[in-house]
Amino acid sequence: MSQPPRLFDRALHSKRLDRAAKGFRNADFLHRRAAEDIVERLEPILRDFPLAVDLSARAGAFREALDKSDARARVAGVVEADLSAKMLRGRGGMRLVLDAERLPFAPASLDLIVSTLGFHWTNDVVGALIQARLALKPDGLFIAAFFGGATLTELRQSLVAAESEILGGAGARVSPFADPVDAAGLLQRAGFAQPVADVDKVAVTYAHPLKLLADLRQMGETSVLTDRHPRPLTRAVLARAAEIYVQRFAAPDGRVPATFEIITLTGWAPLS
Repeated sequence: MSQPPRLFDRALHSKRLDRAAKGFRNADFLHRRAAEDIVERLEPILRDFPLAVDLSARAGAFREALDKSDARARVAGVVEADLSAKMLRGRGGMRLVLDAERLPFAPASLDLIVSTLGFHWTNDVVGALIQARLALKPDGLFIAAFFGGATLTELRQSLVAAESEILGGAGARVSPFADPVDAAGLLQRAGFAQPVADVDKVAVTYAHPLKLLADLRQMGETSVLTDRHPRPLTRAVLARAAEIYVQRFAAPDGRVPATFEIITLTGWAPLS
């Protein structure tokens, strides 16, 4: 059986997350938004989840949102997991360093699995989802939020235009993201029941495109494509991309938008 293509360098992604860990809370607004949305989805579900795992805990936004919610009384234990050990440092509770592509959990051992903005860096999304389904008890719940295809469209367009103008061609600088139309199908292929996919488009504004790049770095969300661009991003290309970004997308007040599309998948492990 053929292996899925290795789009992302997971070891490099872990290093980027380690680098971002110290100041992650300064740019974790999207992570907190996704975590709070997941908790809101849990609130109307009137059943107990004795053991839950957050596969991309980062600085702990899911647990913090859960602690402020009535749903906390129905989730007895939360294991905070992450690809980055440094992201998990400095707080108590159950913590586990893991790779979402190789889950260590016993079959049918978990009641709830969530993932907040981590699955878009997974090489084999369906394979990871299958592992999550197998780790869930029958009728266990899975909720994952990750970035979709419209994410960073302004930055992508600006970089392509700048490189085409200066170098006569453009390569991949921004990672590919999933299409919302296909999102629910990922859960179906992985064997989940009652699959649902929702989309939340978030427009964030910045004083300058370089401020966006600084946030992406602080989020640990810079590209880790295995097939990286053969040429480094030069100052000339970056400066021209920033000019194009402002020219094409700036609002009358001079601020520039950055689009983030958050897809949230919800599915249940089959009863049999």
